[in-house]
Amino acid sequence: MAIDAVLFDFSGTVFRLEDDPSWADVLVGDDGTPFDVAAKAEVLRRMTAPVEQFMTFDPPGQHAWDNRDLDPALHRQAYLEVLRGSGVPEAQAADLYGRLIDPLAWTPYPDTGTVLKALAAQGIPVGVVSNIAFDIRPAFATRGWDTLVGAMTLSYEVGAIKPDARIFQDAIDRLGVDPNRVLMVGDSAEADGGATALGARFALVDPLPTADRPRALIDALALHGIATQ
Repeated sequence: MAIDAVLFDFSGTVFRLEDDPSWADVLVGDDGTPFDVAAKAEVLRRMTAPVEQFMTFDPPGQHAWDNRDLDPALHRQAYLEVLRGSGVPEAQAADLYGRLIDPLAWTPYPDTGTVLKALAAQGIPVGVVSNIAFDIRPAFATRGWDTLVGAMTLSYEVGAIKPDARIFQDAIDRLGVDPNRVLMVGDSAEADGGATALGARFALVDPLPTADRPRALIDALALHGIATQ
């Protein structure tokens, strides 16, 4: 069956939060020792992993973690606790959290623009479906891609978290398509794969660093009969 619309996850799928030289000034321990490469990578993973829980919380902390993508205040509470639990001092944790929620600090994958433009050229509508508690629209708008996304469905705005079918249904309704003719592309089979409950197809991509994943989106669409090059 042909694909009439494509939905994309955000983090680890079309954009990725990556460190840059300025992070060296932030990722230091209480004694001033810089985090090594592995430790920096682990902190980034903890800030962006879609479903994994990395520590044990007290009851209020667990509530914040479980509902972090529904409320900006709970999101901040949960991730500051994760950063502190990862050995990041208080002041640096606040700085890192500010970077996490800055949509302009995120890096697009090399083929993100290519696939968005190719889908638009073919008249295939696009939606972004994300478990997130901040507005990611500026990440698209600053690159002129906002007009290529017909539905921006964010968990904190619609009150549902993937894999809950309601969040996918919201995007599908906005695009006005048959869920059986939709492809969902994401980096989590557990979260993004929830779209299959509505009859959609699912394509898994690996949330590698952007430099190491030049064409995963292109290849994922090709496997489902959509050429973007």
